[in-house]
Order: sequence, then structure tokens, then C-alpha cells
Amino acid sequence: MSDSVQGSVWTSEKSFFAKLLAYTGPALIVSVAYMDPGNYGTDIAGGSSFNYDLLWVVWLASFMAMLMQYLSGKLGIATGRDLAEQLKISLAKKRYYVPYWLASEVAIAATDLAEYLGTVLALNMLFGIPLLIASIFGAADVVIILVAVSRRFRVLEHLFALWVSIIGIGFLYEIFLVRPSLSPVVIHSFIPELSPATIAVAVGIIGATVMPHAIYVHSWLTKNKIKQGSREEKRELLKLHRAETILLLGVAAFVNAAILIMAAATLYPRYSYVTEVNQYYLILRPLFGPAAAIIFATTLLASGLSSSTTGTLAGQAVMEGLLGARVNVYLRRIVTRLINVIPTTLAILIGIAPLELLVYSQVVLSLMLPLPMIPLLKYTNDKRLMEEFANRNLTSIIAVLVAITIIAFNAYLLLSLS
Repeated sequence: MSDSVQGSVWTSEKSFFAKLLAYTGPALIVSVAYMDPGNYGTDIAGGSSFNYDLLWVVWLASFMAMLMQYLSGKLGIATGRDLAEQLKISLAKKRYYVPYWLASEVAIAATDLAEYLGTVLALNMLFGIPLLIASIFGAADVVIILVAVSRRFRVLEHLFALWVSIIGIGFLYEIFLVRPSLSPVVIHSFIPELSPATIAVAVGIIGATVMPHAIYVHSWLTKNKIKQGSREEKRELLKLHRAETILLLGVAAFVNAAILIMAAATLYPRYSYVTEVNQYYLILRPLFGPAAAIIFATTLLASGLSSSTTGTLAGQAVMEGLLGARVNVYLRRIVTRLINVIPTTLAILIGIAPLELLVYSQVVLSLMLPLPMIPLLKYTNDKRLMEEFANRNLTSIIAVLVAITIIAFNAYLLLSLS
């Protein structure tokens, strides 16, 4: 069975590994949701203040995110439409889907705030650029990247591979250097602890991992992998999607956990007052040498650049899907960044800690999660829509339990704040 006959590389006689290598991109791009600057902020806050107590939340959030991303990608493959497009079809009338679009944009703006702050802080730490000036440089980051790669999307996927490699290898080195005790890591990975004091950070960790914009964009990325649209091709794509999701999001989960483990091992309890990313950078230098601090800041820069790019793609997918409007990607980037430059600059001027903005932006994200999550569960369980690709009963049960868990965390947070 040749490519010329089938019209798709996915149904060729190439090995599964070769096809997986050619396919890799969607999960790679959304994997930064596990290790974006929001994760740095919430994980450092959790590790420095509560030791390893919230490590189980990191693993739980990573598993929940993996499942949601798998379902999102499956929707794109099975239907040939992304989540935003399917929402517009379901909502039908403008008075329903326009408010949905506005709410989704709020979530994307909260996401971009964390990513933007990560880039600004990294530029400040690595090159000593004042925060105000770094905020100006940071505002142009993704515009420059998207201009550089132009319409060659595969080049952008390769760039993501570079960014993710920098983050992964960087934290592998850091963990090797810090050498945390294995016993508390194992214990707190499996034994849950939660209290009113830890709930805000716990919800922040979930919001920094199970991210609304990532759920939207994964279906958009996978639908764009379809070449022919035959059932055979979709079956092959689903196999590749499943393998890529498990592999790359599994790696991202370990990076996410590594951030909290490092913070707990290096900061708690002696340096528990360290609650900002730039403070952590300064602590690493005398404790483990300049290389450890520079590598940490470099991973943060790669995180900020990659996650900002994912946010831009998600915004494009949501706007096109729900409004049916194509907006110049560079114009959208500039507008989105201006929205976040203003409050960030004001926060810097009046002395609000950047990490506080990071943590609370992730709490907002967690509260916004039901918007894409509940429709996603409905659509992927619909046999008329998904046909043979509809969720199996066990998958549906687990997905519902995940949704209930996320909503329960949010409810607990709201009750604790009242």
C-alpha cells in the first residue's frame, strides 16, 4: 500500500516509528502547558512553602491534562474539526457563541500573562535587563519568532523540539546536581495532603497544567495532520496521536514534578521565604554555582518563548473556530501582548511581586477550565459525532471523574476564600 495510492503518509508501509517521527508536533506543542512559567511560579511556591506536600497534585494534574489532551486530539482526528468549530455548530446562535468566545479569550489572556512574565523575568536574570525594559523586549518575542518561521509550520515544530529539549535537559542536570532525597518524593507522590493553607497553590498547579487554551489548540493541531480523511487514515492518526501524547506529555509531567522537587529540596524550610522566581535564581547561585542558576534561567526563557507561541496558536484557533474570522496572527499577537503589558508594567511599578501574578493567573485558568472541558467530554462521548472513535465506557467514566475532581478543587478554593 503506497503513498501514491492512499494519498497519505500515515497509511504508508513505513515503520510505526518513522510515521511517529513524521507526525510528532501536536503533543510537543501542547506539552509546554506542563512546564510554562505558570508551572514555575506555582511549583516554586508549593515547594518552598509546603515542602513535598503538593507533589501528588502535580502528578494528578499531569494525568488529568494528559487525558484531556488525548480527548481533544482525538476529536480533531475523528471529526476533522477542532473544539472551537464544534462549539460554534452546537451553540448555533451568535448570542451564545460570542460570549463563549469572550470567556475563552479571558482564559487565553490569563495564560499569556504568565508566559509573558516568564520571558521578562528570564531576560532580567540572564542579561541583567531592568524589568521595565525587559517587558518591552518581551512584548515582541513571538511576533519575531512567527515572522522568522513564516508559513513553514514544520520549522516551528522543530523549534518546539529545541525548546522542550532545553527545558528537559536543563532540569535533568538540576535534579542530578541537587540530588533530592528519594523517600519523601515517593511518599508525597502517592499520599495526598490538602488544607486551607495549600488549596490556592494546589488549584494553581492544576490551572498551570490542565490549561483551557491547550485543550482548544490540540484538536486544531491534530485536524491539520489529516491529509485524506479516510477511516483508515484516521485510525492510523489516532494510534500516532495516542503514542505521542503518552510519550511527550509523560516527559513533560516529569519536568513539572522536577520543578517542585527542586524547590522543596533547595528552599524548604531554610529558604521558605523565597517565593519569587528571580529570588530562586539568586539562591541557586551561592548554593550550587553560577551554572545551576544560568541553566535555570535559560529553561525559563525557553519556557516563556514556547508557551507564548502555543498561546498565540490557541488564540488563532479559538477566534477562527468560534467567530469564523481570520485575523492576522501578528496583529493578534500585538493586541494580546498590549493587554498584558499594561497591567504587568503597572504591577512592576507599584512593587507587586511577579510570582503573585503568576500564581493567581493560574488560579483563574483553573476556574475557567469547565468551558472547554465539559463540551469536550460531551462531544467525544457522542457516537453520532465520533462514530467508531467515540469514548469507551471506561474512558468516559475516568474523564467524568477528572472533571468532577477539577470542579471540586475549584469549589474548595471558592469556599476557602469566602
